[in-house]
Amino acid sequence: MLLIIVPVMFLICLFAWRYRKSNTAAEYKPDWDHSTKLELLIWGAPLLIIIVLGLITWIYTHLLDPYRPLSRIDENRPIAAGVKPLEVQVVAMDWKWMFIYPEQGVATVNELVTPIDVPVRFHMTSTSVMNAFYIPALAGMVYTMPGMETQLNAVMNKVGVYDGFSANYSGAGFSDMKFKYHGVSQSDFDAWVAKTKADTSALTRTEFQALDKPTIKHPIMHFGTVDKGLYDLILNRCVAEGTVCINTQMHQDASRMKAAAAVKNLPKDVCEPTVAATAQPTRKE
Repeated sequence: MLLIIVPVMFLICLFAWRYRKSNTAAEYKPDWDHSTKLELLIWGAPLLIIIVLGLITWIYTHLLDPYRPLSRIDENRPIAAGVKPLEVQVVAMDWKWMFIYPEQGVATVNELVTPIDVPVRFHMTSTSVMNAFYIPALAGMVYTMPGMETQLNAVMNKVGVYDGFSANYSGAGFSDMKFKYHGVSQSDFDAWVAKTKADTSALTRTEFQALDKPTIKHPIMHFGTVDKGLYDLILNRCVAEGTVCINTQMHQDASRMKAAAAVKNLPKDVCEPTVAATAQPTRKE
């Protein structure tokens, strides 16, 4: 802004002084109406500023894309080649948060634990209404929606306990839809996983359906085992036995539409069978 304001203020003073009434030495041009140099200066400077600001906005907007894999752990430490992020599946429920660790085979309710200096990739969905997953100390908030998946790539660099909550109103229990996020060392994370796996509780499809009922101030829970593919069932809205999954239904619909379009585009003589002549013309005696 100062690149524009300062020259304008200077020129106002310069013109007021140079073209004052008492200055008879000032050049008088009553027929002057155009100056290419002046036009380039007037339009070029703001245009250049807009281009620079637009370029900066474009670059940093894409750098802040939550779906973009991280390239560095912090300002000075790039992520080494081949480092695999920790996968965490997040499910927003009424009114609690579920975290599934597919690689470790454990799950929690209203407690999130990740090792520091390790990139984390969150896969998020919801079971009922829209919510917003938000840990202010970790990253910006990202919305979760039923039947859809959103993602967030983030990393925590400091050991500590941080607040996490929903930032989008979702009903009566919204105010208590909170959880604690623990950033721990790698050794402490491994110990926590081992302790959680020792828990006899199992997160099955039946158990999840029971948990999916609305509760307020739900206590922290740990599950030592998780049914394989449970998150995909939650995402596709088919946890209950006998329910058709969304992705299956979409595939079937797409196949039917593709078959109908193929039939519609077939040549007419292929779609309609021809009737062969059965009678031979008689020879006139």
